[in-house]
Amino acid sequence: MAEPHREIIVTDGPLLVSGPVEIVLPDGRRVKSDRPVTALCVCKRSRRQPFCDTSHRCRVRSGDNDQEEDRAQQETSSTG
Repeated sequence: MAEPHREIIVTDGPLLVSGPVEIVLPDGRRVKSDRPVTALCVCKRSRRQPFCDTSHRCRVRSGDNDQEEDRAQQETSSTG
């Protein structure tokens, strides 16, 4: 029997995979998600690897942009 077709959606954030999925981790462990759409972390910031926990929203992607990150934190603290 053929494997079901899976749709993978590439965005600026996590990798979105449609349908229930089983993910094989680098160490050989397998994790399952029965959700209709599963968000997989591609930024390596999630505490719930391999799943996305939206940690990418809180930080600047490039490590070279420390000034931008500091500026964003200052703006956040001055508005609240």
